[in-house]
Amino acid sequence: MNLSIFFEPLPEDTFGYPTHPASVGSYIAPFIHSFPDWRAAEVVLLGLPEYRGAANSTEATFQGPNLIRKELYRLMKGTGSWLAMDLGNLLPGIAVEDTYLRLKEVVETLVDAGKFPILLGGSHDLSYGQFLGYEHLAKTVNLVMVDSQLDLQESPDAAPEDSHLHRVLLHEPNYLFSFSHLGHQTYFTDNNTVAALEKLHFELFRIGQVRQNLKDMEPVLRQADLLSFDVSAIRHQDAPGQLHANPFGLTGEEACQLCWYAGQNETLSSFGLYGYRPEFDNRSLTATTLATMVWYVLEGFYHRQKNLDFHSNQFLRFSVGFHDNPNKMLFYKHRQTEKWWMQVDDLAGQRPPLLVPCTYQDYLMAADGEVPHRWILTQSRM
Repeated sequence: MNLSIFFEPLPEDTFGYPTHPASVGSYIAPFIHSFPDWRAAEVVLLGLPEYRGAANSTEATFQGPNLIRKELYRLMKGTGSWLAMDLGNLLPGIAVEDTYLRLKEVVETLVDAGKFPILLGGSHDLSYGQFLGYEHLAKTVNLVMVDSQLDLQESPDAAPEDSHLHRVLLHEPNYLFSFSHLGHQTYFTDNNTVAALEKLHFELFRIGQVRQNLKDMEPVLRQADLLSFDVSAIRHQDAPGQLHANPFGLTGEEACQLCWYAGQNETLSSFGLYGYRPEFDNRSLTATTLATMVWYVLEGFYHRQKNLDFHSNQFLRFSVGFHDNPNKMLFYKHRQTEKWWMQVDDLAGQRPPLLVPCTYQDYLMAADGEVPHRWILTQSRM
């Protein structure tokens, strides 16, 4: 597919002259005069200046992706050899629904080619287009979303960015295997909505749970195929450039830690960052925060442990037996990273076992004779 027809170039005066030879901008090939050969890249950046799914957008809003880029290009490059390209900004469709379909085609093409797209949004409803890019795959996918709210409004008057999660969950054909939501704030969330999602065996973590046990979020992010991160999950002090800013939420450091976990995830094949509103951004503080988050995703990507072989000497294998059950539960620990996985067998025998990311505490729980909650959730979805 000729992706160049979907994109507009970046302004040369802003992105054509790197500020430092060791800066990120010196290691990313941007679309300025000619469209880059994205097939030679490993990581691909693209801006999504589409806000028609949000409320009260202004002309300044649509500069969001470029302002994030501007701060990102100034940062110093991390370790490793980067092969990254910037395809510019996606041209919006005639209607917002056309933009979703256009984004679907782009994500589908990039993921099929083994590239890792980083999407700089744009209102949060664009995550629906990101999700549609996986419809063609002959497998189910795992979606992780970080947001201060559950965007499940069903009112016909609701803005698309407030109801897009509803469309994802009801999409046909259904190829969503698991959904995890991080960072919702209880006073913004209807209890009936939480109960309904939990009945579907989805994982939801309140902001207090995320902040108190940030390391426990690593296995949740490690199982994601696609990640959607809304700026509203970050507190106003660190990210004022958002429509629904409030004084509570993740700190900038915590958001960057989650992005580091996500970037290291070998199965994550796309990352979307949404909801930036530059008209509210004092001194570009939010753009700097978001650019640093992208930097950690990139750095995590180049620290991935590729070609994991659970039967090799990369892993230690632990077998846990239960006194009243002849079956055993298998756990795997990576020798170098000390990350854990557990094997979940289909009790109905209709599909092969799944290797699910877990924590050391899950192993200790099983060793004490108690079935881990993550095993139960996975088994219920098989």
